[in-house]
Amino acid sequence: GGAGAEGGRCGLLEEFRSSKSRKLELRDIMEHCDEFCRDQHGSRFIQTKLDAASAQDKQMVFDALLPNALSLMTDLFGNYVVQKFMERGTPEHRAMLAQAMQGKVLELSLDMYGCRVVQKAIEVVEHEQQEQLVGELQGSVMKCVRDQNGNHVIQKCIERASAEAAQFIVDDFVGQVVQLATHPYGCRVIQRILEHCQHIQVAPILEEIVSSTRDLVHDQYGNYVVQHVLEHGQPRDRQAILSRVGGQIVAMSQHKFASNVVEKLLQFSTPETRQAMLNEMTGEYMGQPAVLVMMRDAYGNYVIQKALDVCQNADRERLIAAIREHLPAVRKFTYGKHIIAHIDKLEAQKYGAGRGGPP
Repeated sequence: GGAGAEGGRCGLLEEFRSSKSRKLELRDIMEHCDEFCRDQHGSRFIQTKLDAASAQDKQMVFDALLPNALSLMTDLFGNYVVQKFMERGTPEHRAMLAQAMQGKVLELSLDMYGCRVVQKAIEVVEHEQQEQLVGELQGSVMKCVRDQNGNHVIQKCIERASAEAAQFIVDDFVGQVVQLATHPYGCRVIQRILEHCQHIQVAPILEEIVSSTRDLVHDQYGNYVVQHVLEHGQPRDRQAILSRVGGQIVAMSQHKFASNVVEKLLQFSTPETRQAMLNEMTGEYMGQPAVLVMMRDAYGNYVIQKALDVCQNADRERLIAAIREHLPAVRKFTYGKHIIAHIDKLEAQKYGAGRGGPP
């Protein structure tokens, strides 16, 4: 008891929260619908009831909620009720909620709770309304991308809107790719563009990524963008990146972020590319055997392990031979033991596969 005055709750909500009350139904709370929507328990009650509600009851709740829909969208608990109607309501309900958002999409996108409602709307409303909502962000793309809430909305636009409707987002990125690729939210949005936009749309963005590869691979966010191109790009994109980092493989392998890019290069490259990389890894680096430099390094040793996994046949043999040549030294390295164990395991698989079977 004694909580009656807290936040000035209505008696019915207070009674409901203390759960002494009779079993409530949606129609019992209609006069207090807005207040229930904004309360943790009340909001959950409405959401649960809506799942099994009749069309008539849904309509009754919707009518009660619509006048305050916009302010519910930015409410800690109210936003979930609005999202529930976007999921479970009728096409008319969705259309009317989208209408309530008109002219407010940017404001909602920058709000911690509103951004969730905008994302949900982009997923569920009809094509024409979706284009209207997305279009409201024209001229504010960068503001959203750099915002902790807005960036999620821009990602959703790229994932769900048509190529034409999302073109303005891509256009705004041109000329700013490097700054955005090195930004904690910008790098995510660029990855979505690479995944979902047509190759012709992405071409100018890829061009900027490729020409700045050397800077991006050393950046805590940029390295993910380069990895993404290696994983999802066309063979010519991979080749363009490799041509930018050729001769740098051993140095990059010793870098916290760039070493991840070397691993991806090994994983997704052609046999010819792998051979070029192996030439560097089995050659000399600053007067020392490159393979030793890498195995001694906290990051480089993982690159060697990845190379052992992805290289085939003669390439793998060549790398193993280069490592075996320095076995006494390798055994002394902190990470050397891992690499020797890795080689033993690979060789056991290779020779173990033939045991007991035909030669």
